Amino acid sequence: MDSFEFENGEVLRDVNVEYMTFGTPIYDEDGSITNAIIYCSGSLGNYSGVKKLAPLVGKGDVFDENKYFFISLTALGSPNSCSPSTTGLKNKFPKYSILDVVNFQKKFLKEKFRIDHVLGIIGNSMGGFVALTAAIYYPDYADFIMPGVSSYKVAGHDYILSKFVDEIITSDPDYAKGEMTYSLIRTLRLANLAEFNFGLSKEALRKMSNEELSAELENFGNEMLEIDIYDLKYCNKSCMNFNVENELDKIKSKVLIISCKQDPHFPPELDGIPMCEMIDDAQIIIMDSQLGHLCFNELESISDDLNEFMDNFR
Repeated sequence: MDSFEFENGEVLRDVNVEYMTFGTPIYDEDGSITNAIIYCSGSLGNYSGVKKLAPLVGKGDVFDENKYFFISLTALGSPNSCSPSTTGLKNKFPKYSILDVVNFQKKFLKEKFRIDHVLGIIGNSMGGFVALTAAIYYPDYADFIMPGVSSYKVAGHDYILSKFVDEIITSDPDYAKGEMTYSLIRTLRLANLAEFNFGLSKEALRKMSNEELSAELENFGNEMLEIDIYDLKYCNKSCMNFNVENELDKIKSKVLIISCKQDPHFPPELDGIPMCEMIDDAQIIIMDSQLGHLCFNELESISDDLNEFMDNFR
């Protein structure tokens, strides 16, 4: 895009937006796409997160690609879209909020596809924050939203985790330099290791031997070194401040919440169920999956429930 203005008034020009599309666009008499479904990935994920829907896009399936047009963006702040690493601004990148992520997406969809209204928004984890925020600030924007393994606020153990990751990163005196050093590589690894315990369910982790856990932790830390520490810092901070608890009554979209009873990040009893009770016309599906916070990789296990919900939008 030529430019993007952040909520705080800062403007960046010539910004990258990484995205992919698949499916079949349907147009109204004005030439506007009427069946667009937007997919929003979790923290620092990219457009390819939409592959979680792959088992459900065949003919006659829940998200039949002959009936829907999917657009998946790499969010503001994530590498290859406009981010601290992609722009080279590092710690000089503008501070951004989840509302900025929504506005970045909306502006791009308007400029690239002339889309002012979408059929739906599906988002997992941080992507759920994006879906909720879009439905709150732009109540007529989406017919439905589907926040998964997500919440209406970052609080309790999740806030402490985000605060801990932020402390790890900012405590390194090299952070202010704006360039990677040996010390920052070590700090990045530690910050990522703090997240390891919040992916798979406690049950799945308990089934592994300590030797297996040590190997998995080691591999996770090494793989996550590919993330830029400044991308991680900014994204973590935007999530840490997320709270729309007092604004859920503004949502007009039909809402399907997907929770997982083994999710160590957002357990249903603390997040999904209370959120469902606070939103008019909301429904909830509680998955039973050893994958825990990663349960979107098993969405086919709830295809019947998803089908029942999507019957409203065919």
